[in-house]
Amino acid sequence: MDSTGTIFMPPGSSTIASEVDALFYFIFWVGLVFFVGVVTATLYFVFRFRRRKQEAEGVTTGATHNTTLEIVWTVIPTILVFIVFAWSFKTYLKMNIAPGEAIEIKATGQKWFWTFDYPDGRNTMNELVVPVDQPVEMLLSSKDVIHSFYVPNFRVKMDVLPNRYTSLWFEATDVGTYDLFCAEYCGKGHSEMLAVVKVLSEDDYAEWLAKGDVVDMNIPLPELGEQLYTSKACNACHSLDGSKLVGPTFKGAFGSTVKHTDGSSAITDENYLRQSIMDPQSQVIEGYAPVMPAYQGLLKDREIDGLVAYIKSLK
Repeated sequence: MDSTGTIFMPPGSSTIASEVDALFYFIFWVGLVFFVGVVTATLYFVFRFRRRKQEAEGVTTGATHNTTLEIVWTVIPTILVFIVFAWSFKTYLKMNIAPGEAIEIKATGQKWFWTFDYPDGRNTMNELVVPVDQPVEMLLSSKDVIHSFYVPNFRVKMDVLPNRYTSLWFEATDVGTYDLFCAEYCGKGHSEMLAVVKVLSEDDYAEWLAKGDVVDMNIPLPELGEQLYTSKACNACHSLDGSKLVGPTFKGAFGSTVKHTDGSSAITDENYLRQSIMDPQSQVIEGYAPVMPAYQGLLKDREIDGLVAYIKSLK
């Protein structure tokens, strides 16, 4: 495990990280040696065989080939290519064949957030929770365009495609919270498609499983909504300052009259906000594309109440 990271890599926190790093740095240093060698030779030849003023103009003296030199610059790169091929193929197989005891978690990408479905039936959004020192296999799919599941600290990355499944696996070696990115440009909100992987100890993970997907009932609704605005990726499409993003701003939205693409209009009250969250395609506001995903099944009633209360507070 690399606990410090380098200029090229963040700290490695999975069982495969050290192998990926070793292959990367082998290719890097070999490439650097060849680069320096070629540049040095080029500069030498430019200086050594430059035309001097006192020399008469004409064709340079012919040079015959050097068999030894040709063998050297053919055999050595060929050997290096075979080394890289064998090494990378071995690492590729290890990265793509999950252990039989791996926990399977379904990850779904859509514009612009991630949802995770666990074996016990619960789901989370933009927060993947896994145990330390246990293999986890991710079954990946997309609801719209191509995304890419990328956790730099684990050295794993896989494209997430619509209408088919891809997969990857990892085994985290350190408890902590790690960034999860979409590494494939997927539209205007791509840079906001941020999530985290929370790696818990065995005891903490068991406690998390036992606790279930419970919303804290002690948090005031507007405060809960403010938390959900970020954690549920509302900030990818809706601003708080009145500016127009992919979707309409939340500032001053409550109580306003909106016109829909079908020519109808409505007042933005509590029922309207709830309907917009659960089934946004049923009432698309004029001037905006129908791209918002439905949050039906992804939010609990208290979470919806929290979002509605938060939007009401944004005057």
